[in-house]
Amino acid sequence: MSHKRIPKRKAAFAAGTVVALGAAAILLPNANASQDGSSNDAAAVAPKPLKATDASDLASQLQKLLGDAFAGSYYDADSRQLVVNVTAGNTSVVVQAKQAGAKVRVVDNSLTELAAGAKTLKDRATIPGTSWAVDPRTNKILVTADSTVTGAKWNTLESTVKSLGSDMATIKKSAGTFKTFVSGGDAIFGGGARCSLGFNVTAGDGSPAFLTAGHCGVAAEQWSDSETGQPIATVDQATFPGNGDFALVKYDDPATQAPSEVNVGGGQTVAIQQAADAEVGSQVFRMGSTTGLADGQVLALDATVNYPEGTVTGLIQTNVCAEPGDSGGSLFTQDGSAIGLTSGGSGDCTVGGETFFQPVTTALQAVGATLGAGDAAGGAGGDQAGGGEAGAGAGAGDEAGAGQEAGAGGDASASPGDEAGAGQEVGGEQAGGDVIGGQDTGNGQDAGNGQDAGNGQDAGNGTGDAGQSHN
Repeated sequence: MSHKRIPKRKAAFAAGTVVALGAAAILLPNANASQDGSSNDAAAVAPKPLKATDASDLASQLQKLLGDAFAGSYYDADSRQLVVNVTAGNTSVVVQAKQAGAKVRVVDNSLTELAAGAKTLKDRATIPGTSWAVDPRTNKILVTADSTVTGAKWNTLESTVKSLGSDMATIKKSAGTFKTFVSGGDAIFGGGARCSLGFNVTAGDGSPAFLTAGHCGVAAEQWSDSETGQPIATVDQATFPGNGDFALVKYDDPATQAPSEVNVGGGQTVAIQQAADAEVGSQVFRMGSTTGLADGQVLALDATVNYPEGTVTGLIQTNVCAEPGDSGGSLFTQDGSAIGLTSGGSGDCTVGGETFFQPVTTALQAVGATLGAGDAAGGAGGDQAGGGEAGAGAGAGDEAGAGQEAGAGGDASASPGDEAGAGQEVGGEQAGGDVIGGQDTGNGQDAGNGQDAGNGQDAGNGTGDAGQSHN
């Protein structure tokens, strides 16, 4: 017997209502709408207007192409262009990057030098309440200290940053306190804690499961969809602290079905088409069981956060607000790309603050899962961006260029007639005939950008009274 979709929370925006409504106004009118028809002509030398997800794909390819000359990148949302940093004295790679459609900026610090600076911080200043990450817009390491870092701790941190030099690192104080956003209340419940479900996935053995924060996964083994309800899912893997903050939780009923979508309140949903890497400067949306929908920008990648429970590495740093209970919730883009899982940070949705997210692509790879939920017959869900195998149960012959990678500046051929954005990797989503959110997608429905919709990405989860299905 299939597990019923978890009911929607009656009050979708328990806190941060103004923020949530503002985000909804940006997101909902365009949810799942086709994007503009920017030219994919790779021969153009001028920087190309790109969607943020396309810019992320291009940045990944340019990093491989440019090698040691690549010094980071970010997305300029105003001009809709990818800006690529290259180290001085690399004239030839500047030409290559421009030909690929990126705007090029020459900087002083290489990624190797910045990584060495981050290692110095790790060795000398791993202090609870601190974080650091490379900001490609300044080509420096941004170090942040929360309100608990005072006295000798502050002196140690400040002297370490100064030893790196003002051209390598900067430091700032945060008014809040770095913490994980787990709490007691409603949404998904385990061991007296409340978290938010992130994205439904198919585990490596084909069973239905979902991703959430790792600190939620280590807090309790079994999770329910109501505060007094019976457990519906059991933790299979959890990482926290350490190299990430993610958990794979398998549904106890192997016939569980849930749509691959984020319920953003008011009966509106955003279908999740793929998993993608974040790009600094891109706009992102977060859905959580406490504060509902909020939006903001990606500030930095590969962030290190020193929580009271321990150090977590490899996170996405943003200015999107979050509060206790939002842990594990979905971070996604307007065009339906799964980006991250809420980890923690400082502040709240009244005063703001820094918030950190676990990258979805890294979590999927670590736990051996694919985005989306399989149906009772074992159909797999959607693929990760950048080319995974399309799930079983999708219509044969409807594959959108699975795993095909276009060289920098080249066009990636997806299904016939569907061009991928400049130099991007095509995620390979298939058009299945499975039901998404109760509606049949039909075979071959084009989702734009070289990816076919559907595929039976039945994901959403539907966490219940969370006011969102949290995919």
